[in-house]
Amino acid sequence: MSRRADVPEGAGRDLAGSAWPGVQAGSQVLVPVGSTEQHGPHLPLSTDTVIAQAVAEGAAARLRAMSGGPVQVAPAIAYGASGEHAGFPGTVSIGHEALHAVIVETVRSLALWAGRVVLVNGHGGNIATLDAAAGRMRAEGHDVAWTGCEAPGGDAHAGFTETSAMLHLAPHLVRPFDTVTGDTRPQAELMPDLVARGVRAVSPSGVLGDPAGASAERGREIVQRMAASAVRLIDGWCPDARGRLRTSDARSGELRP
Repeated sequence: MSRRADVPEGAGRDLAGSAWPGVQAGSQVLVPVGSTEQHGPHLPLSTDTVIAQAVAEGAAARLRAMSGGPVQVAPAIAYGASGEHAGFPGTVSIGHEALHAVIVETVRSLALWAGRVVLVNGHGGNIATLDAAAGRMRAEGHDVAWTGCEAPGGDAHAGFTETSAMLHLAPHLVRPFDTVTGDTRPQAELMPDLVARGVRAVSPSGVLGDPAGASAERGREIVQRMAASAVRLIDGWCPDARGRLRTSDARSGELRP
């Protein structure tokens, strides 16, 4: 049975799958920002993008239910600033300058018809660029901010956290990881080596953490927590000068990450 032409499929939800009559002017738009980079011998290069897309979609569904207004998820920006992973075949990094230009022009274009724009980031290497680009866009007067896919207490890269998330989101893309090992030092301890020498010099497997014990059940919980955190920040809407969404302490008025 064919649908009526005036009731577009996916209206107010998936931007890529919508026809233009189904795109409502003033819609809030969530833009996943990911990467194409190595994630150990067991996870796909698209891991950050898959997770950012899922978090954006989960957050959008909750925001629609809360407000009843149109919230759409744009196609993901699938290339990021991943120079620290350049030692591994398969990694594609466009660097900070190019990513900055992509974000700036994406926001400017969306601003021609959209309302608020939220960048949902899945890759830590994009943070400095997001700070600069979102801050610039806010200075231009655009209603834009960004937030990350936060998993408090999670490991850094291709370990338990991301492996569990991918077992939930795309199990067919996860390779066996029983023998996969990585560098399990705290991220703060790893950072000087990562900045100076790149990931491969620190962890030949490309893993920063330990995937042992990862499961789809834990992955579902992790992704749900990420989406819930994004919703709280988007609903509270307290961006700092860099465009990062923060929580507001009602008693002091201070912004906190």
